[in-house]
Amino acid sequence: MDSVINTIGRRKASVARIYVSNGSGSITINGKDYKDYFAQPNIRFNIEDPLKTVEVEGQYDIKVNVKGGGFKGQAEATRLAIARALVKINEDYRKPLKAKKYLTRDSRVVERKKFGKPKARKSFQFSKR
Repeated sequence: MDSVINTIGRRKASVARIYVSNGSGSITINGKDYKDYFAQPNIRFNIEDPLKTVEVEGQYDIKVNVKGGGFKGQAEATRLAIARALVKINEDYRKPLKAKKYLTRDSRVVERKKFGKPKARKSFQFSKR
């Protein structure tokens, strides 16, 4: 790989655009190191695991622009984008990433609120008195 590869990942309300290039393995999210951006280790795992699955950690520099949603949705959107970029780099990575379901877009989103109800499905308290 000689040029920059860019892909997109989505989850809930989050959209992650990533740019992958050859480098030393730095991962930057919205201008910060990913360890500063995602404080919890279990959320950080989402970012690192696609790279560990295909054993390429430390080979590529990844620059991420992510917006919308919460930190969990942002991390999972970034994970999908990284997995897609790795498949673009080398088609042989598809099988191990697909086995861990990292190439599947999780389409579940929040259901909209309906009128006459406090939330999407919850009803107001009802008493027949």
